[in-house]
Amino acid sequence: MSVLNNIATLCRTARPHIVLSEGEDPRVAEAAVRAGAEGLARITLLGATDRVRRGIAGAAGQAEIDVLDPEASDRIEDYATAYHALRRHKGVDMVEARKVMRSPLGFAAMMLRQGDADGTIGGAVATTAETVRTALQIVGKAETADVVSSCFLMLLGAPFSRPVIFADCGLILQPTAVELASIAIASAGSLTALTGQTPRIAMLSFSTLGSVPDTAHESIGRINTAVRLVRDRRPDLMIEGEIQFDAALMPDVASSKAPASILGGNANVFVFPSLSAGNIGYKIAQRLGGAMALGPIIQGLARPANDLSRGCSVDDVYRMIAITGAQSAAMKRIAA
Repeated sequence: MSVLNNIATLCRTARPHIVLSEGEDPRVAEAAVRAGAEGLARITLLGATDRVRRGIAGAAGQAEIDVLDPEASDRIEDYATAYHALRRHKGVDMVEARKVMRSPLGFAAMMLRQGDADGTIGGAVATTAETVRTALQIVGKAETADVVSSCFLMLLGAPFSRPVIFADCGLILQPTAVELASIAIASAGSLTALTGQTPRIAMLSFSTLGSVPDTAHESIGRINTAVRLVRDRRPDLMIEGEIQFDAALMPDVASSKAPASILGGNANVFVFPSLSAGNIGYKIAQRLGGAMALGPIIQGLARPANDLSRGCSVDDVYRMIAITGAQSAAMKRIAA
């Protein structure tokens, strides 16, 4: 697919350093070798050296992969000191700090925080809660983000055949108006970083532009407040809501349901009012609609740290390496 090819090309140009905390997992090792062989990134795998190297040797292809065992690393003391400074207000002492830094998940996150890597990926073995909590504690939120959220890059098939973002499908159960606004802004950035497209944001609801009064359900007022917040903070972004999914996606439906809509049925960022709606929505699009769902992609962190499903495939890990690399390249462009 052209979107995936474009992401891969972006990575080959930027050559980011991506560290994978679960290097002993054979799926991770195989994906790392593939990504390294294709020049997507410089790859570091964490774990017991002999186990990681066996996984690399058993993978198809040849690539230069760095292997690092946190237990034996000479960075432990420096990383533990940095972690202690970061978390001592929470009662963390140096003994606990060293313990956290000996774990691949904590070590990878500190590599990212200290500038020794450009992105990190975990979650093939660790739970989402462990992966995201570690990233939040060590990498931290971006200065511009009110909240850390997640999105999926959805590659739609015919008749739409365009990449879109669905958010939040994985982290925030019932976002407030402020959180919805932050999710919308972050999702717009994710779309541009991964596809280069100009975002057209739809704040989804069961109502379209006042067809149901605000008093009918608390979500309508919450969505409309979020739209106002986005327009105040980012007047450059095209956003509309509350709006139903079909009116946001399909020009013919928009012309009848919302003839004055600025989106005109061509939205490419869809922000759901709750986690349940978003999670159900992306799975329906994936399983019934045949869309390719890439994610969850974590957004709102100071640097890119992403989560995998424990049921992930080699292809899933490979694609997440490319996505994490593209996020890193976009962050560097913005900072330059």
